[in-house]
Amino acid sequence: MIIFGSRGYVYQLAILTLVCGHCGNPSAHTLRKYVTKFTLFFVPLFPFSTKFATQCTFCGMEQRITKEQAEQLQAQAAGAHAQGQMYGQPQQQPGQQPYQH
Repeated sequence: MIIFGSRGYVYQLAILTLVCGHCGNPSAHTLRKYVTKFTLFFVPLFPFSTKFATQCTFCGMEQRITKEQAEQLQAQAAGAHAQGQMYGQPQQQPGQQPYQH
């Protein structure tokens, strides 16, 4: 007897601050990658379906996006991270002294 099937995996790629198209609030959105893999004897062998989506953390609305859009958003998130513009980090205005602990 051969046991085969599929299994889904969810990967969180980034968290971005965007304006939600559903509720209109500027809020954090998670960028997610959904991968479905073929399994043989419960061992995942290869992916046969990959989808991307963003989800608003305020209202929960999820929107499917293309791979190209996901890559652009991931690059945008990486650029914001490199500039220190991630959630929870203070923004320094020009001419302002950095906060000392």
